[in-house]
Amino acid sequence: MTVTDARSTNRFRLGLAFAIASALAFGLSGPLAKSLMEAGWTPTAAVTARLAGGALAMAVFATLARPGWSGEAWAHRRTILAYGVIPVAGAQFCYYNAVSHLSVGVALLLEYTAPILVVGWLWAQTRRRPSTLTLVGVATAITGITLVLDVFAGAHINSAGVLWGLAAAVCAACYFMMSEKASSDGTGLSPITLAAAGLIVGAVTVAALGASGLMPMRFGTENAVLAGLTVPWFVPVIGLALIPTALAYTLGIMGVSRLRPRFASLVGLSEVLFAVLAAWALLGESITVTQTVGGAVVLLGLALARQGDRTEQVARAEWPDVPPVTAQPEQPISRS
Repeated sequence: MTVTDARSTNRFRLGLAFAIASALAFGLSGPLAKSLMEAGWTPTAAVTARLAGGALAMAVFATLARPGWSGEAWAHRRTILAYGVIPVAGAQFCYYNAVSHLSVGVALLLEYTAPILVVGWLWAQTRRRPSTLTLVGVATAITGITLVLDVFAGAHINSAGVLWGLAAAVCAACYFMMSEKASSDGTGLSPITLAAAGLIVGAVTVAALGASGLMPMRFGTENAVLAGLTVPWFVPVIGLALIPTALAYTLGIMGVSRLRPRFASLVGLSEVLFAVLAAWALLGESITVTQTVGGAVVLLGLALARQGDRTEQVARAEWPDVPPVTAQPEQPISRS
């Protein structure tokens, strides 16, 4: 193995570790938010508290870890604004509107079609068809998510809800595509800066939606229940701010910047698996055999997609993108 190959492998492994850790952190969002909603909070209030607390935590961390991050954010203000409005605030707004018209399982399934959108966009942009193995991996992973979410149990369909769900998928796809703009080597937009500034923009946007009345926003001070324990309301609020927000977005950006957006979006599907496990541990929700099988199918899809990526890399190494030079046959042919 050459030095370049070793660095590429290490970069992939580190990116995969960040992406899985991010999915695990994101998976805690649902159970923590649900504990607040069962205590009388509206979804918009829970999201506002989550993003505002995460923005505050990330601002403090960024100030300590990367002095001058605010200037960097201003220099990349267009990217920051788009990131905060679309992947951060937009995904929340569209998803909760989808839930108001659809069952939760169907709404989540629609949002998690984001990997298909990422694959399609990159296919159209590069004009290079993904390998058959990659496409099979995507389809397998989406099928697994359908089983994990148990979509067909009590599902109902509404055209407006479907549109909101697909809009949430677009926002989720933008998260993976825009997170790639962050630089893992410190020469461009830092993941810390993107996460901190993006969360600030997202928090302001969601709060404005709630204050305008477009989404109902009601807070509460009643105790919440987590893992069978009664805890003050601020415990899940702090948990939401730190783990599935500040930590999750930072790790996610660091992961995507090291992985291809297409594969990173598929790894993001594991968030649903972690969410199911977190709901079982924190809220006592049961896990069915169908969900267990679905989890195994998702992992199989990820393995197929990863192997498909390797197949594409070998194909590009073996076949140059340009025809060989024939005017001077004595010169060696250069390969891409």
